[in-house]
Amino acid sequence: MKLLFLVLFLCSGLVFSQKTVPPDYRKIPEILDNPQLLYPFIIPDKKYDYWSVLRNNPDPDKAIIYESQTPDFMTLNDSSPTKGFFQKCLGEDCFSYVLACEKGRTLYFSDEQQLRNFIGFVDNLPEAVLIANTHGYIVDAGYALSSSYKMDQNQIYLYLTKFTNSVTKESFFIKINRKTGKLEVKSNGFY
Repeated sequence: MKLLFLVLFLCSGLVFSQKTVPPDYRKIPEILDNPQLLYPFIIPDKKYDYWSVLRNNPDPDKAIIYESQTPDFMTLNDSSPTKGFFQKCLGEDCFSYVLACEKGRTLYFSDEQQLRNFIGFVDNLPEAVLIANTHGYIVDAGYALSSSYKMDQNQIYLYLTKFTNSVTKESFFIKINRKTGKLEVKSNGFY
């Protein structure tokens, strides 16, 4: 009898200690789990004549991930960056970067912090997810504590995940200040 009581007590503790997403949070659309699909939603703080997100691919047609508009004819004399954000490997087709044209000048944004600076004010959910991606957090559509959000005029609140090694995932509650893009992060535990 004592053993049965102990087992019931421990099981009820596990059931009632499970974290859940508050009811006012919504599910992040699955399409937002791919950073390449987030770029069209960027609204930069500064006005650029033209900007694009490129992959370090020598074929110009394969290099373009997103263009803000069809550019006027332009010649770029600057060499492209040798590193970028979301670096996956060394060599070709391994990272991305932003090319922007402002008053005839070419600007490159080629690391995670520069991408966050390019975004500036966090206007929408895709920008918030992209900023979180630059810190290593991702959307895990199969788990509510890693794919939920809510927004107000000052903050965006996200439940996302991060791989701690190749198989272990950890859920996080992330609060992003829309004005500064700064994150406050709290772990929800491993799953």
